[in-house]
Amino acid sequence: MPVGDLTDQGSTAELKGWAALAKQYRDKGMDFLPLMGNHEDSFSYTVEWIDTMKDFIPKDAVHMSGAEYLDYFVVRENVMIIVLKYYHLPIAFPWIKNAIEANRGKVEHIVVASHDGLVGAKYGETREMIVEGTEGDNRLFDQWDDIRAFFAKHDVLWMQGHEHMYQRSVIRAPLGVDSGSWTVESGNYRMPMYTQVMVGNASYKGYEYRYGERELVQNVIQQKMNTMSKGSTAFDVMATFLSFDNKRVDMASYFTEHTIKDNADGAKELANPSWKLFDKFSRTTNRCERIVFPDSIPASTRPVMQFDPQYWTNDCNGRDGSVARLIDGENKTFNRVESTTRTLSWTPGFSRAQSQAQLMRLAYQFMFQYHEAWTPNLNGANRLIPDPESEFDVIVPETTIDLKEHVSLSWLPASTETVSDILIVSGTQNQTGTFSSPYGAPKNIEVDPGLPGSQPDGTAKGPIALPKTATKKWDIGDAVSDAYTLEFKMPSKVSPNEATLAQKTSAGWKPLTTSTCVVNGAYEKSMLSTPPSRPAGCEGQPLVGLDTKDGNRFWAVLQSDVEVALVRK
Repeated sequence: MPVGDLTDQGSTAELKGWAALAKQYRDKGMDFLPLMGNHEDSFSYTVEWIDTMKDFIPKDAVHMSGAEYLDYFVVRENVMIIVLKYYHLPIAFPWIKNAIEANRGKVEHIVVASHDGLVGAKYGETREMIVEGTEGDNRLFDQWDDIRAFFAKHDVLWMQGHEHMYQRSVIRAPLGVDSGSWTVESGNYRMPMYTQVMVGNASYKGYEYRYGERELVQNVIQQKMNTMSKGSTAFDVMATFLSFDNKRVDMASYFTEHTIKDNADGAKELANPSWKLFDKFSRTTNRCERIVFPDSIPASTRPVMQFDPQYWTNDCNGRDGSVARLIDGENKTFNRVESTTRTLSWTPGFSRAQSQAQLMRLAYQFMFQYHEAWTPNLNGANRLIPDPESEFDVIVPETTIDLKEHVSLSWLPASTETVSDILIVSGTQNQTGTFSSPYGAPKNIEVDPGLPGSQPDGTAKGPIALPKTATKKWDIGDAVSDAYTLEFKMPSKVSPNEATLAQKTSAGWKPLTTSTCVVNGAYEKSMLSTPPSRPAGCEGQPLVGLDTKDGNRFWAVLQSDVEVALVRK
C-alpha cells in the first residue's frame, strides 16, 4: 500500500520511474494498491495517473462511482482494504459505509489506506477542514462523530502517509453515537476507538512534530521523527507490515537511518540498510484492552477520569471458560516527545471561525482537551492562547508529551499443543524511555526536563528515574517491559494436576517455569518487588504461582509481551 506522494512534482518522468520500479515487484507476484497524494493531486493530471496506475490496481477492485482509480477497495480472504485519494475521506465516507456493511459478513478485518487522515500530527483533516475550515463547507463537520463511531464499531486499522514521520495512536469514538465495541453477548470489552498509523517516511525530508497530541480524541502510543536538522543527524526510512491470520493481526514497524538529501548523493547508507524494529502489536478480534498512562501523571490528577498508570484490567473471557486479567504493575518505562509552537488562523468573511474566541472554541471542541480540574489536560493547562499580536491567530504552545500504552489481551482457539484457548498479551514492551525533541534530536529523559507549562498544574514535566531495565533505544528487539502480573484462571474442564501455564516460543510451547519452582498460594502485591523464596535453581525463571483455593488460578510476573496457554505437564 504505497500511501501517496509517489512523486515530488507529479511529473511524467516521476510517474514512469515509480512504475518501472514497481513493475519489477509486480512481475514477481506482489499486488500494489497505489493511491494519490497531494503531490500527485497538485501537479499531475488525473488522466495520466489513471494511465499509469491502472496496470497496478487489481482488476477485481471495486471503484467508487465518479472516483474510479482514486477511491476503491479489494477483498483478500477475510481482509477488506479500502483505498482513498488525498482529501477524499468526507467525500467517500457514505460509500465507505455502504461498502463495509455490504461486505461485513465476508471479512473480519478492515484496513483503510489513505494519504492524509482525520487526526494528524502536523496536518489532519480535522484541523484543516473544520477548525481552520471554510464557512459553509460542512461535509466533514457534519460527519465528524459518525466517522469515528463507525470506524470504532468496525475496528478499523487506518494506515496513512503525508506526515513524513511515524505515529501510532488510537482515536476515540464519541459518546452517544453507536460505536458497537462491546455487547453482553460478546463478553469482552473492546474499547470504543480505532487505531491510526502514520506509517512513516521514505524520502529526503522529515517533518517536525507540530501541534502535539489532540488529547480530546487521541492517545499517542508511539511517535518517531527524524529531520536531519536542529540536533537530528539523519532522516528515517520506515516500513510497516500488517500480517493477518484468521482472526489475528500482527503489526511490525521498522526504521533505518540515512543522510541522503538528493538523488545525486547516491544510495549511501541505504545500499546496505540496518533495519530495526521500533513498534509492534499483536491482537485478535476477540480481545479486551485499555490505555495505560505513564506514571508521570501528578498524583492529584490520577483519580480523575481514566488516567491510570497501573497494569490492571477487567476479566477477559476465553471461549473455553478460561479467564485472564492483569492484576498488578505500573507503567514506569515510557517514551517522551516534544512538539513545536504553532498557530491556528482565521480569515474575516471566509473562515468558519470569525473571531479568536470562535477559533479557540472549535479547537477545543474538535482537537484539544480544555483544562479543568475535573477534565485535566495532561500536556498543559494552557493548550491554546490568544495571540496578543494578531487577532487573527491563536497560539498552540510547544509542550512535552508522555506517550501511553495500548495494552490488549486477545484470545485464539486452542491448538493441538494446548489444552486451553491461547492468550496474547500485547502492548507492554514498545517503549524504552526515549526522549525526542520535535525535530528528532535525542534528549535524556533522566536528566533533561520537559518544556515549561507541560504539566497540568502549569509546571514543567520533570526528569524521570527509569527502571534499570529501560534501554532508552529505538530498537525494541531487546526491550524489557515494566514488571506486571498476569492471572490465568483455568477452565473447569482442565485440572491443575494435568496442566501448567506455558509460553509460545520459537521452539514451541515451553512451561513458564519448572514445576518445582511454582509457588503454591495466592498472589500478594508485595511479590512484585520482593519475590517469595523458591528452591535453588529457580533463579532466572519467571515467578509463577498457582492458587487452588479460588478457582485454580495461575499467576505470573512477566516483563514482556507473551503468548500463553495451558499445556499438559
